[in-house]
Parts: sequence; C-alpha cells; structure tokens
Amino acid sequence: MRLVLVGPPGAGKGTQAEFIAAHLAVPKISTGDIFRANVSQGTPLGLEAKRYMDAGNLVPDEVTINMVRDRLAEPDATDGFLLDGFPRTVPQASALDKLLADLGTALDLVMELVVDDDEVIRRLSGRRTCRGCGKIWHVEFDPTSKENICDRCGSELFQRDDDRAETIANRLVEYADKTAPLVDFYGAQGKLVGIDATGPVEDVTVRAIDALRSYGG
Repeated sequence: MRLVLVGPPGAGKGTQAEFIAAHLAVPKISTGDIFRANVSQGTPLGLEAKRYMDAGNLVPDEVTINMVRDRLAEPDATDGFLLDGFPRTVPQASALDKLLADLGTALDLVMELVVDDDEVIRRLSGRRTCRGCGKIWHVEFDPTSKENICDRCGSELFQRDDDRAETIANRLVEYADKTAPLVDFYGAQGKLVGIDATGPVEDVTVRAIDALRSYGG
C-alpha cells in the first residue's frame, strides 16, 4: 500500500506512522529523514539543500521532490511506503502525483488524523523537555514525580519555545493555510479517510488499522 499521513502538529503523526508502517510492512519515509540522509552523505541534492538551509532559507519544492523521487525509487519502497510530512501543500501533492505516475504507480490512500485545535494546544503546551537527558515529559499525560525535575536524570525541565501556546496557535494557522487544503485535494480524488486522533495512542492505532483493512491494507 502507498499511503500518505496528514494532520496538524500534535496529531501524533510520527507515533502513528511507526505503527502503521510496521502493520503494512512498508518503510516509513519522512522528509526529515530524507534531508538528513542526503546532507550527511553529501549527495548533490543534499549539498544543494544545505546551501539553502545554511542561509536560513526554505529548501525549494523542486529539491525536496527530487529527494523524495530518489527515495521512492529505492528497492524497499517498491511494494509500498508511508509518507509522513510530505506533501505539505497542494503544489507538492500535484508534484507527487506526477512523480508516482512517472514511476508507474499512484497513491492508494491518504489518512488524515483529525484533532481539534484545543486538543493540539493541550497536548503540545503541556510538554516539558529535560535539560540533561532530553527526555520529553507531559504535565498531564506523563508527569514527573517532582514538578519540573526529570525522573530519569534529576535535571531541570523546561518548555521549548515551539511548545508555547502562542507559537502553537501560529503553527495551526500556517497548517490551516498551507496543509489543510490537502484534505480537499485528496478528497476530490476519493483517496481520503479521516481518523479520530483523540484518546489513547493505542485506540488511535486500532482505528487507523481498522480503516486500512477496509481499504485492503
């Protein structure tokens, strides 16, 4: 199965992507992993991307899409894949459709993890990161025994800037502007399925796998 996972920040895409990819026995492919691999290996595309990143600029879609093309052409993706974090915009989605057509295939399904803005803010703003070991705790879902002190190493916990409520709200606005239109794009193709992403991680995974089974996954 060839699957794309979409949803707002804090929807749990990274976690669910791992479980779903394992269930389908396909590679989980994220643009972050692709970028890191190309940059660390010093590929021509990696060097080109690094020039933009070092200058503090966004990497152009063309470079990103070419990296995705190379990754999807690798042998482990022949029988399927799960894309996490790409596409992020409708132009990227159109480019992905063309890329897959060039490879003689197409997406089977796009799964949207559905969660409202209040829940996203609750999830992300409650995260606390340890200054020592880097473990992420949560004031509500995974609290430490002593407030703002890591149970693992005893170091102080802090709230990252991108976990502050006002930053999260800005990220949600950006998501609504740029990424949410993907829902209409793929809905028009008849490839979209929405999954309630609230509640325990295990329950969300069960919903996702049940949905996949109805589509032959």
